[in-house]
Amino acid sequence: MVELWRGGLLESTHLGHAVICDAKGIVDAWGDPEAIIFPRSSCKMIQALPLIETGAAGAAGLSDAHLALACASHQGADLHVGMTARWLADLGLGEPDLRCGAHEPYDRDERDRLIRAGEAPCQLHNNCSGKHAGFLTVTRHLKAGPEYVDPDHPLQKSVRAASEEVTGEPSPGFGIDGCSAPNFATSVTGLARAMAAFATAKEGASVRQSAMHRLTRAMASHPELVAGEGRACTELMRAMGGEVAIKTGAEAVFVAILPGKGLGIALKIVDGGGRASEAAIAALLVRAGVLEANHPATLKRLNAVQRNHRGRETGLLRAAPGFPQA
Repeated sequence: MVELWRGGLLESTHLGHAVICDAKGIVDAWGDPEAIIFPRSSCKMIQALPLIETGAAGAAGLSDAHLALACASHQGADLHVGMTARWLADLGLGEPDLRCGAHEPYDRDERDRLIRAGEAPCQLHNNCSGKHAGFLTVTRHLKAGPEYVDPDHPLQKSVRAASEEVTGEPSPGFGIDGCSAPNFATSVTGLARAMAAFATAKEGASVRQSAMHRLTRAMASHPELVAGEGRACTELMRAMGGEVAIKTGAEAVFVAILPGKGLGIALKIVDGGGRASEAAIAALLVRAGVLEANHPATLKRLNAVQRNHRGRETGLLRAAPGFPQA
């Protein structure tokens, strides 16, 4: 799907699978559409469906900004940490109630602040803390037990059911994600089919469709919460003017929800290389007519000139022949 060229020679290649679906099924595909993958964080909008469908979001008075954060793999910036902390406090809960674990924030300003203050990162800095705040909101609403990442917990049973319903196929199993929550495997086609369902959902048509519509609009309207400054999800959603929702996942998974086109996109780069998944999703969004090929956010990732630390041009990252060209 993606190639890196240096000195006029092909240096590296990235293989992958990608599917574009509409409400009727596959529109186009590359690689193996039936390849089974872990969607990782690309499916957070699916994991957030019980947050709305159980009535938990309404009961807690959650805004669209909260819903965007529930779908986020954020930077751990002050914006994300502060909002998650307030969300938990409003529930009468706190950082110890999270089950995502702590890691150093990706945001450099927050990382440096912690170092200067002699503080260790906490679970609020975890890129999945917003999703886990959503999980806790459902758990509190259902009066379920505190170990909400247990695959047998009522919340995770609801997530699995929602996943299988929107992908249109039973999950062959699950793996434990980096944030300790179960991640339900599906095919690339199933993931694209789910994104098409989000893209074509109509507000008021049903509880499920209303939830999908609201989550899509929340993500597209708050790109700064979904990822953070400098990140592909944030920059590309801004470049598309809030008309499209996109989400990356670990190990080079990417999805896109295109309501204006009624399309869903899912892709997986086999070697797990994030630079390739960003280039591939940009190519597919350009092909769909929702992203400008010459936008700076596009050129940062596709047909991207590579430079060394002296600023000298060293190569080019581009779509491979046979894959959509920007």
